[in-house]
Amino acid sequence: MEQRKPRTRKNIRWYMRYLHNKIGFFIVGLVIIYGLSGLLQTYRDTDLLKHDVVHEQRLSPGLTEAQLGTSLRLRNLKVDKTEGAVLTFKEGTYNTQTGVANYTTKEWYSWLVPFTELHKTASKSAAHYFTTLFGIALLFMSVSAFWMFKPGTKLFSSGVYLTIAGVIAALLLLFAR
Repeated sequence: MEQRKPRTRKNIRWYMRYLHNKIGFFIVGLVIIYGLSGLLQTYRDTDLLKHDVVHEQRLSPGLTEAQLGTSLRLRNLKVDKTEGAVLTFKEGTYNTQTGVANYTTKEWYSWLVPFTELHKTASKSAAHYFTTLFGIALLFMSVSAFWMFKPGTKLFSSGVYLTIAGVIAALLLLFAR
């Protein structure tokens, strides 16, 4: 005689756990890429994974120090010395008579640029739909984690305490700036 399995009722907890599992495995790949992108953004003001790029640019002759910095898109450009018509600054030189500027910048390798652009997606970009969806999926994963364990158990309680600690740590980080 064939025995029947008792039919289990699928409640909100079952669905949350199911979705948490399926969406979670998909998000793992995204989190790895976004995590690496975030690390690159954190160290963007250093020379980490950057190389020198030499530029030669013809500008209008006779630019001031402020105009030169704006034209070359170099922040905090400061002229160190002037020899005749040549202004020397940290990144290079500018000839005030000919308008020729020779300078060196530090730039990421070309294969890293797409990673860095992930965290700078503007709302006008088509990619913003993807980044918005990713943010919503992460929010869902955070909330659905509370359905992984039954309320009242030690695992659930420790999860709540860790969540509160995480919120407090984030708030401290925000206000400590």
